[in-house]
Amino acid sequence: MSFLKTLFWIVLSAVVVLFSINNWLPVTVNLWGGLEADVKMPVLVLFFFLVGFLPTFAYYRTKAWRLSKRVDSLSRQLADERGMRTFRAPQRPGAEEPTAATDEPPASPEGELQLDTPLPSESKS
Repeated sequence: MSFLKTLFWIVLSAVVVLFSINNWLPVTVNLWGGLEADVKMPVLVLFFFLVGFLPTFAYYRTKAWRLSKRVDSLSRQLADERGMRTFRAPQRPGAEEPTAATDEPPASPEGELQLDTPLPSESKS
């Protein structure tokens, strides 16, 4: 794909150079107040191409920049929400709280992490 892109730019450059060589003629441009300017045709064509292209290019680049910032913001919010779901302890209806009278931690359902060492029991005095 990189080869085709390079080939395209080489062909486009060759066409622009050939156009410039064949049309390197002075063109008289009538300005306001009786002023006249002699400008070479390729320079005039390049100027008007840029006058039409640059505002449109700037508009679409700023639009793409705004959209990319919006996508980044939304992806950060989604990552935060996923992180909150990962670290938030699920609340099960009807689940009993562990009491201090038992020495064993409550049995956890399949698939949840368990501690290797038992939880420290409260001091009995």
